[in-house]
Amino acid sequence: MATGIVAAVTGFASSFVLVLAGLRAVGATDAQAASGLLALCVLVGAVCIALPWYFKVPISFAWSTPGAALLVAAGAVTDDFGAAIGAFLVCGALIVLSGLWPALSRAITSIPKPLAGAMLAGILFPICLAPITAAIEQPVLAIPVILVWLVLYRVAPSWAVPAAMVAAGIGIAVTAGTDWATAPTAAPALVFTAPVFDPLVIVSLGLPLFVVTMAGQNVPGFAVMTTFGYQVPPRPVLLTSGLATVVGSAFGAHGINLAAITAALMASPEAHRDPAKRWIATVSSGVGYLILGLCAGLAAALVAASPPVLIVAVAGLALLGALVSSLTGALEEPRHRITAIATFLVTASGISVLGIGSAFWGLVVGGIVMLWLGWGRTRRQAV
Repeated sequence: MATGIVAAVTGFASSFVLVLAGLRAVGATDAQAASGLLALCVLVGAVCIALPWYFKVPISFAWSTPGAALLVAAGAVTDDFGAAIGAFLVCGALIVLSGLWPALSRAITSIPKPLAGAMLAGILFPICLAPITAAIEQPVLAIPVILVWLVLYRVAPSWAVPAAMVAAGIGIAVTAGTDWATAPTAAPALVFTAPVFDPLVIVSLGLPLFVVTMAGQNVPGFAVMTTFGYQVPPRPVLLTSGLATVVGSAFGAHGINLAAITAALMASPEAHRDPAKRWIATVSSGVGYLILGLCAGLAAALVAASPPVLIVAVAGLALLGALVSSLTGALEEPRHRITAIATFLVTASGISVLGIGSAFWGLVVGGIVMLWLGWGRTRRQAV
């Protein structure tokens, strides 16, 4: 049970700043961002309790961290939060459709690894530059945060990001006072936002959000469970997480999916010596998320009181590991490295063409380069 609580605290502390930064980047007010974080906590907690209890398997869920990073990168695409809500809803509907129509799930998960990894790396790269920018623009606040992260990453890596967030919070409290703690948004509250279905935002945000959630979270999540000897039924997992995303989207929840890193903790012997009882840890993590949801408003008020570059810097430190993993996977095969780099550069550029953001164009350009180079190689071999 204690393992589940640790997993919930670690999952929340390591990425809640990224969620809030992402929601604000696509037009959310402080109250709407707090609502989105609260909705995510409640829904993640609910599904972490329901499915493990029913299947007696440690199936764990989380919000889409790559998806939150995508929101930060997509800030130039829209500042209409209603349009972003529409994109969240479409993403959830596509996850549901993946559960009902396995062919769609196979199509998404069969996107070549160099393309998927490079697109995710391109999304993460600008965010991971933020610690450098913050160290120049806000050295008094940022440098202690970076040093705390470096020290903890050496001696206790899993606590490096939470400790960095604590250091950032102390710095903010010293410089901004304590008025943020009594801000109107500090109390947890759900705020309904009607969805607006903007085709351009759906293509540039909704579809990439679906791709990174499936390829960056659900696929690794299934793989982790298989590694520990658990066979997780795909249909109920995708239907449940997709429906939770659809329901939560109106309150600012951008995406719910299988957990990967924390899943490894709760499916391992650290959770329980008996594999048949490890699901209890996942249920306790669900309870932990429900309790942490009560802190969503306070967390949003803290973020609102801090310099934006500092918050993104903390998120950048949290995502360095994901950037390394995605780049490593993208560049693993020498024959696809040019394709991967092309995808990475287009995505990282942040361009918007025809109102559609760079994540979509990164996949398009990478796909074209992969087809062209593969076609040319095939012809030369034939000759």
